[in-house]
Amino acid sequence: MRRFLRDQGLTLFFLLLMLLSLAGQAISGLHVYNSDQLTHGGQTVGLAGYLTSSAFAVDVTENWQSEYLQFFLYIFITVWLIQRGSPESKKPDEQGLESDERQKVGAHATADSPGWARATGWRRMLYANSLGLLMAVIFLGSWTAQSIAGVAAYNADQLADHEETVSWFGYVTGAEFWNRTLQNWQSEFLAVASMAAFSIYLRQRGSPESKPVGTSHQATGIEG
Repeated sequence: MRRFLRDQGLTLFFLLLMLLSLAGQAISGLHVYNSDQLTHGGQTVGLAGYLTSSAFAVDVTENWQSEYLQFFLYIFITVWLIQRGSPESKKPDEQGLESDERQKVGAHATADSPGWARATGWRRMLYANSLGLLMAVIFLGSWTAQSIAGVAAYNADQLADHEETVSWFGYVTGAEFWNRTLQNWQSEFLAVASMAAFSIYLRQRGSPESKPVGTSHQATGIEG
């Protein structure tokens, strides 16, 4: 067990933080939701009722979709675009898909290479793009879930105020949906740009996200 915790520590640490944050969001969100319900003359709900509500679902999924959009774009864009001096970037002469030899696929696969790295045709192509594709699928799934939960929450508010409801299409083409969506996207894009730029000149000793402390500012694609 100790070895498992050590070997999986990074993933487990952030999953634990996610669960703690989600629990905190649920508790604080419940208080906010019930306060709004009382203000508008509606009925309050318990924790279970809130966790299964569209209000909670839309708040969770709108953050998830923006995070996975960030990962999807970063994984694919860094194949072709570089940032000189950043450890987050490939070296200038390594842009593109790289050779089979460098990627250790097909005849260049080693004994410990994944099985599909030795395959040909669609299996190799699928595996070669599997990480980015999974991020894209999760993004699209959470974006869809956000839109469905969002229209339900929006219509609930409309009914409470005795106003007209909207269709799903009307919601995803309206200002409410895109205001919720774009305020998350812009912060994710800013964070990625900041990390790529700041890591050129700043260091964090021992972190693989940083260059070694004494490495030149111009060194690209070198991690500590």
